[in-house]
Amino acid sequence: MKLDTLRLLFDFGLLVLIWLVQLTIYPAFRYYSKENLIAWHQEYTFGISIVVIPLMFGQLITAGLQLFSERSLFTIGSIILITLVWISTFKQFLPMHISVSSGSATEGLLNQLVSKNWIRTALWTLIFVVSALKTL
Repeated sequence: MKLDTLRLLFDFGLLVLIWLVQLTIYPAFRYYSKENLIAWHQEYTFGISIVVIPLMFGQLITAGLQLFSERSLFTIGSIILITLVWISTFKQFLPMHISVSSGSATEGLLNQLVSKNWIRTALWTLIFVVSALKTL
């Protein structure tokens, strides 16, 4: 399998995942009682990690290999966009998820999960579109 095709598969997996999170999973958090949200969130974070960690590392590794083999606007731009997603994930979303897990989530925090996640949704959508245009 060509590296570009493998990369497109990782990009597509993250595209589908982020849209599910944006349109269904994060908005649903608002419908749980505090106690149920804490219990569900622990299951959710474990389950989603099994899916998202391999996809994110796969995307990062394939993009890094592409950058190593060819310096172009696509490869440099991809690394920049992927880095922005990683920064957003660890600087913004990890602390919010820790708050949810610890039981200190407020309605405002749950709304921020949805509103701020549009940034990652847009970035992963852009990453996929550019990757698809290059590959297909």
